[in-house]
Amino acid sequence: MATDWNPLLGRELQAPYWAELMTFVDAERVRGPVYPPRAEVFAALHLTSYADLRVVILGQDPYHGPGQAHGLAFSVSDDVPPPPSLKNIFSELTADVGCPEPSSGNLSAWATQGVLLLNTSLTVRGGAAGSHQGKGWERFTDRVMTTAAAKPERVVFVLWGAAAQKKRALIEGGPHVVIASPHPSPLSAHRGFFGSKPFSQANAALVEAGRPPIDWCLR
Repeated sequence: MATDWNPLLGRELQAPYWAELMTFVDAERVRGPVYPPRAEVFAALHLTSYADLRVVILGQDPYHGPGQAHGLAFSVSDDVPPPPSLKNIFSELTADVGCPEPSSGNLSAWATQGVLLLNTSLTVRGGAAGSHQGKGWERFTDRVMTTAAAKPERVVFVLWGAAAQKKRALIEGGPHVVIASPHPSPLSAHRGFFGSKPFSQANAALVEAGRPPIDWCLR
């Protein structure tokens, strides 16, 4: 990882579980497609530096369809139609802060402003949701979360859904703010995700702490 996260996470890369995890992922790539592509597995940490970190949005698995995942939670590449959860995120974005619906599902513009779009597992077997859970990624991404929570400046943690909210204990305390709601998937969005105003809440929390807000509107 050529990123300022590297010295903060380097000890994890020396732990025995890490070698086992990398061996597992390599074997899965031999067996069949694994998403995202190898070069994009750590895209979230490359695009969002630790120094600039202001918001963490936590997902679970990368998208498991061909060409969808590119290393940022909930995001897809420019030429890929937004999946249903992302469509719901965009609907709430418009209702909350008035942004026009984006023409692309690529959330890189958020990432480069300091929004870490982190999945708890960084890889998945094609067509098999959850297939790389319990193999070691959770230990690594827990470490990312606790490292983010160690920042002295306020970070806003956006936890959508029960799986993400299980990580709340890693980040409580300090100057940080947690925004929690149901997941934006079609199965749960109408149970409280719609109307939760996560984007305006996040900006209000940042401004309160003297930090710049995020420009959530995507061009």
